[in-house]
Amino acid sequence: MLKNDLILRAAKNQVVERTPVWMMRQAGRILPEYRTVRAKMGDFISLVKTPEFACEVTIQPVDILGVDAAIIFSDILVIPEAMGLPYKMIESKGPWFEKTIQTKEDLNSIHIAHLQNYQYVIDAIKLTKKELNNRVPLIGFAGAPFTILAYMVEGSGSKTFSKAKKWMFTQKHEAHQLLELITLSTINYLKDQIKAGADMVQLFDSWAGILSPQHYEEFALFYIQKICKAIKDEFPETPITVFAKGAFFARENMGKLSCDAIGLDWNMDIKESRALIGNNKTLQGNLDPCILYSDNKTIVAETEKMLLDFGPKGHIANLGHGIYPDVEKEKAKLFIDSVKNYKHKV
Repeated sequence: MLKNDLILRAAKNQVVERTPVWMMRQAGRILPEYRTVRAKMGDFISLVKTPEFACEVTIQPVDILGVDAAIIFSDILVIPEAMGLPYKMIESKGPWFEKTIQTKEDLNSIHIAHLQNYQYVIDAIKLTKKELNNRVPLIGFAGAPFTILAYMVEGSGSKTFSKAKKWMFTQKHEAHQLLELITLSTINYLKDQIKAGADMVQLFDSWAGILSPQHYEEFALFYIQKICKAIKDEFPETPITVFAKGAFFARENMGKLSCDAIGLDWNMDIKESRALIGNNKTLQGNLDPCILYSDNKTIVAETEKMLLDFGPKGHIANLGHGIYPDVEKEKAKLFIDSVKNYKHKV
């Protein structure tokens, strides 16, 4: 039995003693302890692919920051590589794919990912569960299909992903074929994470905001729902969170997904989001990460305002996006402590 299951209960919209808290990208560059491990490995992908070190940096935020959950140290681009499209992580530039999906032949060269293609992540989850010793839950994750397609076609990060969108709109049939392959791969991947010990899972749709409402419905939400339903059919008690950055226009439809929690970015008004999504879903978020550059008094005040707006039930405290790497560790800890110390008025 977990000693701290606050996040799992909150995700299921149950009454909790206090609001649980964790941070996206909490296992990362804000921690000197992480940078030490990273220096040993030399590069990011080697760290992801070495279960012992991935386990170590996954647990660091639990020990150092006091978060209510660990999230497995990995990357959303595990899936493209597992499907046959390897990537490199270029320092200061981000991910880069030497080969991209451009033609029908490219599409035929990739495959649905299975356990043997991402075994290192599963091994890291098993090891981390053992080392956590039931202190807090472990979160597994994957990229949502549209975001993964964007990288597989564009070949790198982009402000607009115009190459990927051009390909989608000019080769719509192939785009849906690719989205289906990614979806089936992601279902396998998340199911294997849960079997290995992940207590809950999250889908990251990092580039949701570059699509129109109509196209988000067609190219993104349809496939997200397919993943959520497949997970819930086999693991009905495992909470699922969907975080779609910039998809303010899709909140009402996201409320209909077969998931437990919806992540909000900092541009999404809390009360408006609750009205659009409804009361049956837990909301996660949504402090602007840049607040953590502020003085201590401001961080505490802004955190408490967020908690007041969300209320005592149906909320998992988090940032509205991943924490930025130049935030001071002490400021991140203050955010965590401010949530843990806050008392909702009855």
